[in-house]
Amino acid sequence: MPHDAPAPQAPPLVLTIAGSDSGGGAGIQADLKTMLALGVHGMSVIAAVTAQNSRGVQGYWELPVEAVRAQLDAVLSDIGVHALKTGMLASTILVETVAEALAASDAPSVVDPVGVSKHGDSLLAPEAVDAVRTTLLPAATLVTPNLYEVEQLTGVKVVDEAGMREAAEAVKALGPRWVLVKGGHLPGEPADLLFDGEREHRFTAPRHDNRHTHGTGCTLASAIASHLALGADVPTAVARAKEYVTGAIAAGFPLGSGIGPVDHAWMQRARMQRA
Repeated sequence: MPHDAPAPQAPPLVLTIAGSDSGGGAGIQADLKTMLALGVHGMSVIAAVTAQNSRGVQGYWELPVEAVRAQLDAVLSDIGVHALKTGMLASTILVETVAEALAASDAPSVVDPVGVSKHGDSLLAPEAVDAVRTTLLPAATLVTPNLYEVEQLTGVKVVDEAGMREAAEAVKALGPRWVLVKGGHLPGEPADLLFDGEREHRFTAPRHDNRHTHGTGCTLASAIASHLALGADVPTAVARAKEYVTGAIAAGFPLGSGIGPVDHAWMQRARMQRA
């Protein structure tokens, strides 16, 4: 008699708490595409809805805090998570609400402290920056600021790679366990610095001549969270996520009349071409 097939097992579970991008290149949409590409089950709490396309953000509307709390409770009370990732949180009350959820969870969390869009549009109320500093970052396993966000959070302005250690120390002082300072906006070879207060790890990647980089930060943070859920430690998760996002940037494609997105499906497309 044939044995029954084993029951399917759920893959690792990752929750993104962020804003929706109607253009599909960043935000919740980028997060879920990244999670699917890396073999985890992505879930979402939508904190804000944006109207945006390749030319920029035309407007955004944060959800009521009751709606965000209800989404968090729905997922966390029934399904659970192996990692969490945060992106655009828009307002003080939403930052504080999400910080409470991160602090109450045993799962690792990756905080992308989104302040502005790729086009320079503000996605965080000015008065919410202090809540990010005082409630969200202390609850984070890893925070992934770019150089603008480092300056917004700490006042430290980085002009060359030599200044990245000072920037990492300033962000680490706000309370996260790990800091990844992203140096992609500096001239020369892109270099990121991962720091836990004692050890530092430097990650470099080739700079691709491709302006279609919308969603890079969301994609990187989601990829790190995915690899943490898959069981990697933080330095390994960052290294693997960097490989994924570098390939996605290289394969970024034009969309509309402005900045196109990175290609979240680049690995699948490469496999199909080889087949």
